[in-house]
Formats: sequence, C-alpha cells, structure tokens
Amino acid sequence: MFLTIAAVRLDSSPIPEPPRLDAVRADTLADRYDANHRYIADAARAARQLGDDGRAQRLAAFDAPGRQFLSFDARGDGQAVEVLGDLARADHVVVMVPGSDTTLDTYDHFGAPWASLHGAAESLSAETRRLDPDGKVAVVAWFGYPAPRTLSTDIVTTSRAEDGGPRLRSLLGSVRKINPSAQVAMLCHSYGTAVCASALSGTADRTRPNLKDVAFLGSPGVIVRSASDLRTSARVWAGRGAQDWIAGVPHTSVAAFGVTVGLGTDPTSYDFGARDFGAGAGGHSDYFKPGSAALRHLALIGIGKDPKAAHV
Repeated sequence: MFLTIAAVRLDSSPIPEPPRLDAVRADTLADRYDANHRYIADAARAARQLGDDGRAQRLAAFDAPGRQFLSFDARGDGQAVEVLGDLARADHVVVMVPGSDTTLDTYDHFGAPWASLHGAAESLSAETRRLDPDGKVAVVAWFGYPAPRTLSTDIVTTSRAEDGGPRLRSLLGSVRKINPSAQVAMLCHSYGTAVCASALSGTADRTRPNLKDVAFLGSPGVIVRSASDLRTSARVWAGRGAQDWIAGVPHTSVAAFGVTVGLGTDPTSYDFGARDFGAGAGGHSDYFKPGSAALRHLALIGIGKDPKAAHV
C-alpha cells in the first residue's frame, strides 16, 4: 500500500535507536506513548542536523499532539505501531496490517487520503464511530515488519511474511496483556495478508488475544492452502474489489533451492473456505475509502458484527 529516502543513506546515518521501554501493560501505556514522542522528537532533530529536512518534517508530523505509538523506529524505512482510541478500555480492538511499500515516508500520505496506513486507520475509526456511536473501539495501525517494495524480488517470496509473522504474534500478545477482555479483529491488506497468515499458522509464540475475526483484502496469496490451516477459531473473511488489479496476479507458489516463489492460495477462492465480506466495486487501494461498501463491511467486522447480516 504506500517518495522514499535512499535506505543506504538513512541506515548509515546517526538516527538514534528506539528507547528501551518497560514491559507493555495497561498501566504503562501513557509512559510508553510519552517515551516514543520524546524519541520521535530526538530523531527529527537528528534528521534536521543531517540536512534531511524532508525526513525531519515527516517525523515532526508523527510527533503531533494526540498521536499514540506503542513502538517507533525512525531508522531506515522505519517501523511504527500507532493506536487510535483507548486501547486499555476498548471492547473491540482492530489491528490493521499493511502491504508493500509501507515506510515512514508513506505511512501518513500515499496517494488518496485513505490509501496510506494512517489514513486507512483514521477512515476505519471514523466508520466504527458512525456505526456504533456508543461503542468503545481502538484501532492499531501495525507497521511492525520490513514491508517489501513492489518493484523488488521480495514481493514474490514469502521471506518478509515469515519475518513479519512472529512480530505480529508478539503484537497480538501485547494487546492481550493490555486488554485481556477485548475482542480482536485483524484486517490484512495486500502482502499483509501473507503476514497475517504466517502469524496465525506459526507454532511458536502462539499466545493470542480473543481473536474473533480475520479479514483478507486484496490478497496476492496467503501461504496456507485453506482457512483451516490458520489454527484459529476466529471467523475468516476475504474479499477483493471488482477493480482490484491483484485479481490478475497468479495465486500460486513454487519452492526451489530453499526459496518459495509466489504467495500461494487466493483466499477469495471457494476452496479456501473464507466468508465473503463484500468488497464492492473499488480498486486495490480503495478498501478504506469513505462511503464504500468495503469500508462499511470491514468496520462491521471490526465491531464484531456479521456484514452480511447487519442492518446498521
């Protein structure tokens, strides 16, 4: 999903490392948010001292009052895990997992307002409030893995998904520690669908929250053959917009010389066994477009409702 600074230059620059933080719990959330704001401000100053005003400005935007980060890494392409809402008191937590081209440079802005990870999270959060004004919903925008570039060989292999899977499981474990009673939904887009499948089919660190729903949208393949391979009791949803170019991508995989090329099964296929959430007529970056059928249905999944049965 998502102008990029050359990674070599940034990786070799003295952008500070993220701070060491206390274990994540509900009572440490405010301190964690504050610590990450201080870190982002330090990183912005470092970028400015390096003469990288563009990166400094983008980092300053992350430091805006009211933004909440569970974790943040300003080095290279970066990583960010942002929370919209009250994570400790939410009845429903929606974890959003992005796909290719996600970097700190594209996190806030990437084409249409709803096409970036932050824009999509804001759009989803607003839609859940519209559908359930009295509901307590938190949205977690999870950019916690090294997303592949569309124009790279990584995009057609499972390596980044296999790297991201344990990281995503760790995030889900943190959500459970912070709020053990919340119902959790994961909305996984594009290459992020393979990351989610890796997280749910892995055998290590399988401590998970009350995961009620998983939705795959615009998927190039999900590594596993069927929904039953995900080892979760959650409802599994899948959808693809009528104008999504991903439909033309071969949904297959071939293993050779220790590398798997291709991401495997199309989760919208009948044999996969997922429920169709109704993605509407949009394109690959339109699933969180305000007013769209896809956004409405994904928001309903986020608040624990069946988009095929709900009349909201």
